[in-house]
Amino acid sequence: MNEPVKELKTRTGLVIRVRPVTPDDAPVLSDLFHHLRKEDLRFRFLSAISEVGPEWISRMANADHDHVETFLAFDQASNMAVATAMLVRSDDGQRGEVAISVHADYRNRGIGWELLSFVAEQARRRGMRRIESLESRANYDAIELERNMGFSVAPVPGDSTLALVSMDLGTA
Repeated sequence: MNEPVKELKTRTGLVIRVRPVTPDDAPVLSDLFHHLRKEDLRFRFLSAISEVGPEWISRMANADHDHVETFLAFDQASNMAVATAMLVRSDDGQRGEVAISVHADYRNRGIGWELLSFVAEQARRRGMRRIESLESRANYDAIELERNMGFSVAPVPGDSTLALVSMDLGTA
């Protein structure tokens, strides 16, 4: 999908440019994941990994842009990658799973909120009726942000450590 760069302004005034990844972005993604807090890396992948391996980076950088879309956000002032967001469409096209990661030095600046809003709009435009995220119950910041945006939080049957956070998008 050949989408233009989207410029977003966060609540703190930070201007970010968001665009879909390309295969050439693999080193940028790798560098970004090296600048996440260990806790955020664990929350993003729901496991105790210490780094994102080349196979994961390759999958993200070579997204098919139909079933999986990965976005990169860059600080307009420095042109540094500050966040990534992934949207994975369900086989029936009705739901999208969202995952967002923000550079450790750029946390609490409104990037997560803006990216989640952006991804929700992308999902809506692609005909999805619902977006959801599987969260560690210990990821209080993400769950609170999602609640503030209108997401509902439900338990995951059989796993008390996880929560399913979801929002209806309505009909596209």
